[in-house]
Order: sequence, then structure tokens, then C-alpha cells
Amino acid sequence: MQPENFYYDNKIVRNFGIATIVWGIIGMTVGLIVAIQLYHPAMNMGNQYTTFGRIRPLHTNAVIFAFVGNAIFMGVYYSLQRLLKARMFSDVLSKIHFWGWQLIIISAVITLPLGLTTSHEYAELEWPIDIAITLIWVVFGVNMFGTIFKRRERHLYVAIWFYIATFVTIAVLHIVNSIELPVSMFKSYMVFAGVQDALVQWWYGHNAVAFFLTTPYLGMMYYFLPKMANRPIYSYKLSILHFWALIFIYIWAGPHHLLYTTLPGWAQSLGVAFSIMLIAPSWGGMINGLLTLRGAWDKVRDDVILKFMVVGLTAYGMATFEGPMLSLKQINGFAHFSDWIIAHVHVGALGWNGFLTFAILYWLIPRIYKTELYSKKLASFHFWIGTLGILFYAIPMYWAGFTQGLMLKEFTPEGLLKYPNFLETVLRILPMHIMRSVGGGMYLLGVIVMAYNIARTMLQGSLVANEAAQAMPLEPLPKIVTESTWHRVLERRPIQFMIISLLVILVGTFVELMPTLTISSNIPTIASVKPYTPLELQGRDLYIREGCVNCHSQTVRPFRSETERYGEYSKAGEFVYDHPFLWGSKRTGPDLAREGGKYGNSWHYNHLMDPRLMSPGSIMPNYDWLLTQTLDTSLTAAKINAMRSLGVPYPAGYDKIANRDLDLQAKAIAANLAKDNIKVKSNKEIVAIIAYLQRLGTDIKANKTANNNN
Repeated sequence: MQPENFYYDNKIVRNFGIATIVWGIIGMTVGLIVAIQLYHPAMNMGNQYTTFGRIRPLHTNAVIFAFVGNAIFMGVYYSLQRLLKARMFSDVLSKIHFWGWQLIIISAVITLPLGLTTSHEYAELEWPIDIAITLIWVVFGVNMFGTIFKRRERHLYVAIWFYIATFVTIAVLHIVNSIELPVSMFKSYMVFAGVQDALVQWWYGHNAVAFFLTTPYLGMMYYFLPKMANRPIYSYKLSILHFWALIFIYIWAGPHHLLYTTLPGWAQSLGVAFSIMLIAPSWGGMINGLLTLRGAWDKVRDDVILKFMVVGLTAYGMATFEGPMLSLKQINGFAHFSDWIIAHVHVGALGWNGFLTFAILYWLIPRIYKTELYSKKLASFHFWIGTLGILFYAIPMYWAGFTQGLMLKEFTPEGLLKYPNFLETVLRILPMHIMRSVGGGMYLLGVIVMAYNIARTMLQGSLVANEAAQAMPLEPLPKIVTESTWHRVLERRPIQFMIISLLVILVGTFVELMPTLTISSNIPTIASVKPYTPLELQGRDLYIREGCVNCHSQTVRPFRSETERYGEYSKAGEFVYDHPFLWGSKRTGPDLAREGGKYGNSWHYNHLMDPRLMSPGSIMPNYDWLLTQTLDTSLTAAKINAMRSLGVPYPAGYDKIANRDLDLQAKAIAANLAKDNIKVKSNKEIVAIIAYLQRLGTDIKANKTANNNN
């Protein structure tokens, strides 16, 4: 049997590499702007398209799906071809994948600042883009498995296990979390509501971190680190334990994002238990990586690429230890909704994802261009400025989180809240936010230096678009195969491997999601909770459009410090008509679950026009365009029909008279504002959002009043 000649496709690797750098700079620049907005409101730039609420999801989508996403595809397309001794299945599919993914990112850049969002964290893109993501993900999967099928290497190396698990799990997560009912081309409502929607979202949200930001990077670590160190991976057996334990346990951990909420207690307990167990496989991967460098630590001293890898793995270990600790109820009750979570997330994102990406770029680009890295000194500068950037970012955020957490829970000897005004805690941590933006700026500077270094490397070399390679063809698998272990057998069968991986992640999915989605007793109803009026529904959509959920939560936990500050703790039945749920994940401003009736209409009008009129020192942006923009009521009937089809009990035919009721309520609010010498037309957006804010929490108050009267 003669060896076969073929060519690796380096052009697709180069394209994804360039996209990684470009989108990384864009996403991190937006992140820096967002960081500055949190202490300098003028950075919102005075228009509706660049406020914190609208561009914060742009930042997260850009760094997760544009920067990290392109880096994943760069690493997968490079390593997969070489591990399988085969060119990618189809050059056409590779091009469709690349350009389709870039178009999806561009669509996010356009739609998110326009306020076209579902408000689901890390899944804000509207339904047409969700469909496009699904199609491009299928293209990626076909291309990957097509390459596996035509491989010239029988054994599937450990990196490919992680790639397969990533593909099948992200497919499941994306499809389930994106089940929504379209109202128009750019508007939809989530099928699930309230507690159910919250559980689905954080099952997705946590596992998007697990299977998009973690498993593919572990796969790349298993390929690139041994190559960089010229050492075999430390332990094959440990890699088996690491892989299967990780994908089985990770999928259960999502509910730890919803501790002390109205999620059923058994689901919260499952989330905590599996989060703690997650330490073992996570650290197994870190140890396997770091011990691969045994006998090669002298190289780490001299090789900046290995420095990036070591710090990246260390950051992964820190983040995967801290995550389970934050899932403990005692710690979570203090840390959740605070800047501690921001610090935790960015240690993983900047250290693990960022530094591994930089290491791979520095290692890979010179090889496909057949040249040396332009400047090792610039790469070293990037490493040190990036490392300092992480420290200047994370340490102030930990400090801010501890400070705010303590202040919000502190009582005086007389039993009163020491800091009843939430704004006091915001103003106290502004210096930490300034330091955070300095750290972010340092990190971004390092990326810009890297971009220059990589560009000069490309210019001094020449891309080998089709790299010649040679390998023996794959012989047919004998009918009787004697292998030392069951896993060796499985590693030869990609379809069976994919199916078993799918079954492993579906176990936790079904156990956690199905009872909550199918047993109505888990979500008891409250008689006084009624559907939103048409005007309130329109106002809620404006609240979603402006991204208010990015700063304000809408769930009061059963802590004395929260019930004293906000009011009665939240009940599951309050949210049965909320498509989507709006509990939030960060309190940059106070909780709004009991906002209704707390202030008059004129207070809300002035607060939205210029927050500093009512709250001196506020960092909230102005929303003065709400005063002049006319409320679009053309979709009111379609929205009512959509909600009714989702189980919201609007009367049959109500869609035909909904705008009449909307107009009556709007005129009443406008008349009330006129009493305070505020002249505003009833058809303006400000009226609708005031109606929604004044509704929040009033159903529970009505229920309490009714019970007292009885």
C-alpha cells in the first residue's frame, strides 16, 4: 500500500485567525466603553444606540461568539486536519462556515444597538439570526464529521472528543433556549415564561460557558500544548476521566445561577451539588495540562508562548475553583448580583480564553506562513501588559463586590438598614470601576500590539494556503478487533462516540428541565396576578429594548436586607405571564420587582429624562428620546395574539380592541402628568414604559390587601 499525497487547507485557518484578532479588538473596545460608562455617564454618548443597556450585550456577544468563536474554529480547523491526516471535508463548506459566521456577527453588531433583543443573556439575538446560527452550526458539524469519516488516522485523539461534545451540546443548548414565537421579523416572545424560562436560560447560559468557552478550548489545549512543549500529554487515563466526568457533571450546574429565587428548591440543590463536584474534572484538566510541562519548565522561562499557556491554565484552575465556591448558598447570597461575579467571569475570559487564544495565534501563524514571529520582544510585552491588565481588572472588581455586598447587608444597632439608598453603594465603588477600566485598557493595548506583531509576521512570510502532506490510507477495520480497553474501541467509532456524548449530556438536561416544564404544581398560580394591559405590554417591550435588565433585577430574595429595602420577597406565581423572564444577573441599579406605586408618574418621567434630577450622582444614562418617540402600536394585536397562544388568558377577540384600552390608559397617565405641569402626548414611548414600571409588584400588593380585607 502506497502513501497518499494531499494538502492541508491553511487558508481557512488564516481567515479565522484574522477574524479572531479583528473581532477581539472590536469586542474589547466596546467592553472598555461599557466599563467607562459605569462611572462616566457621558460615555453613553447621548443617543439611544450606544447606551450601556444596548451595547453591553454587544460586548458579550462580540467577545464570546466573534473573538472566542472564531478562535475555536481557527484551532479546530488547524488541529483536526493534522490529527486526522486529511484535508477538511469540503472547501465550499469551509467558506460557507467562515462567511456565514461573520455575517451572523455583523447582524449582531447591527441589531443589538437597535434594541432588537430577546434579553436572554448570551442569546440576545432575535429569531431569524437564531435560525442562521443553527444552519451555520450544521455546516460546521457536517464539515467536521465529513473530515472524520475520510480520515487516514484510525484513532481519535482526545482533542477530537472535546470537539465532538462541543458540537452536539451546543446544538441542543441553542435549539432549546431559542424556542420562541415570532411576532414580526424582529420581535418574538420566549415560549417559556417566568420560572420555567429562567431555568431554561441558565441551563443554557451556564453551559454556553461550559461547552463554548471551555470544552473546545480544552480540546485545543490537548493538541497545542504538547506541540508547543514538545512533550506528550501527561496522562491518557486522566484525559478519559476528565472528559466524561466534565461533560456529565457540567450540564447539571446551571441552577446555581438561580439560588434563593423562586426556582424549586430541589433544582437549586441539584445545581449546588453538581457544581461542587465539578471541581474534580475541571482541576483534572488543569493538572493534566500543567504536568505536561514536567521537565520543560526551563522552556517556560524562555518561551513567551508557553508563558501564555501556563497563565491561561492557571486562570482556568482559579475560575473553576471559584465557580463551585460561588454556588454555595452562603457565599452566593452575598456575591450574586455583585461585581464579584464580574471579576470571576473575567478571570476565566481574559486569562483562560484570551491567553490560550494568544498563545495559539503566536504559535500557529508563523507556521502556516513559514517564517519566524516578527518580534518576540513585542510578544513578551503583550504577555506582561496582559497579565497586569487582568490583575488591574479583577482585583478592583473583587474589592467592589465585597464592598457593595457588605454595604447592602449592613444594619444599624437599631435594626435599620445602614445604607437604605442603593445609590450610596454605587458611588462608593466608582474608584474600583475606574481602576477596572485601566486594567481593561492595558489588556486591550496588549491585543493591539499582538495584532501589529502578527501582521508584520504575515508580511514577512508567505501563506502556504495548501500545505503538502502525506499519509498512509486508512485500512478497513478488521471484523475482530482486540483492544486493551473499551475506550480504545470507542475512539475508533465517531458516530457511537457522538451518540454516547449526547446521551451523557441529556441525562442532566432531562432530569432538571422536564419536571419543571411539565408539572404545573412546581409553579403555583396567584389569583391576583393578571396579564399585562396592552400599554404595559408595550412598555415591557420598551424596557427589554433599552436593555434595562442589564442593570436592574426583578426578583427579591428572601433576605431581611432585601425585603427591608425592596419589599416582599418574590413568588413563583408572579411571573407566569412573563415571556421572557426579567430577573437579571447583575444589580448596577436597585431591584425593580416592587417598583409599582413607589413613586409618582412625574418622578419616573423626570428620572428617565435625566436620572440625576431625581438621584444626584446616578450613573444611569438619559432616556430623553422616550419623550419624543411615538409608540408603535401597529403590532399590539399581534402581540396579544402571540401571548394568548402562549397561555396568557386574554379574552377571545381582545386583540381587536386592545389598542382602544391602550389609548385609554395612556391618556390617563398623560393627564396625571399634566397635573404636575408635565405636558406629554399620550402616544409617546415614555407613557408606555411608565405604565409598565408602575405595574411592577402591584399584583402581590393587591393580593395582600385582599387577604387583609378578608
